[in-house]
Amino acid sequence: MAEITAATVKELRERTGAGMMDCKKALAAKGGDMEAAIDWLRAKGLAAARGKGDRVAADGLVGVAVQGTIGAIVEVNSETDFVARNDQFQDFVRNVAQLALATGNDVEELGRAQYPGGGTVAETLTSNIATIGENQSLRRAARLEVDEGVVVSYTHNAVAPGLGKIGVLVALESGADKGGLEALGKQLAMHIAAANPLALSGEELDADLVERERGIALEKAKESGKPAEIVEKMVEGAMAKFRKENALLSQLFVMDNKTKIADVIAAEAKTLGADVTLKAYVRFQLGEGIEKKVDDFAAEVAAASGVGRAEPVA
Repeated sequence: MAEITAATVKELRERTGAGMMDCKKALAAKGGDMEAAIDWLRAKGLAAARGKGDRVAADGLVGVAVQGTIGAIVEVNSETDFVARNDQFQDFVRNVAQLALATGNDVEELGRAQYPGGGTVAETLTSNIATIGENQSLRRAARLEVDEGVVVSYTHNAVAPGLGKIGVLVALESGADKGGLEALGKQLAMHIAAANPLALSGEELDADLVERERGIALEKAKESGKPAEIVEKMVEGAMAKFRKENALLSQLFVMDNKTKIADVIAAEAKTLGADVTLKAYVRFQLGEGIEKKVDDFAAEVAAASGVGRAEPVA
């Protein structure tokens, strides 16, 4: 019996478009044999989209939903932007975002959730793949919640309310007037969509990323040929700049390019007459981190010949 690992379950899911739990059952039923598991899923009508699962789904939509003091965000991928404009696909993303208000960050749990009208989210997704005719995947989800205050959502490049190419949630903890908090949250969300901070504060930046940047800064500083103590100061200066530019609270507000986000929040708190804390934020950009296969012959020829080509901005 072949070993059933998370990687093999993921591969089967990508090849068939079937739900995660169904893929686990299929592999268990067939002793880990990938091809036999595919046939098992086909026999049960769970892999109607076989042959589409090996195509990269890097387009699609990001969906957001807010209910009271809870907000959720999901990314559902498709192969083309054409499908992202399909009403059936948009309804699916909209409904899944609503369901994520309860399930939170766990995509597997979200896949098992009951979908409006019958079946689970995973089963509905499989059915959509077969009827729409493109590979699709529920990639990720997140939820934010505050005890008191607001969670504000924003979508950039929106194709419909709550659906777009970039989605942002901002959680503001405060007892201030909700109208004022909503306005502040919307401005902060628009800033986050544009500036793409990597963490809330400099201390929360990923340690591996910081070390990588430090290594790059060190190599650059060494090339100057200056003494070691000067090189160290150059590195520290570069790292201070990196933290400032990539941590949300120290970024310059895109609206005026001179006021730090922390100061924007402090000023609004003073206006509202109550403390305001930016508790957390989430930013999903469609397809980030997915290597999309290029079926553009001209692009392949250009790459092979070393000719540069500008990439579109997301």
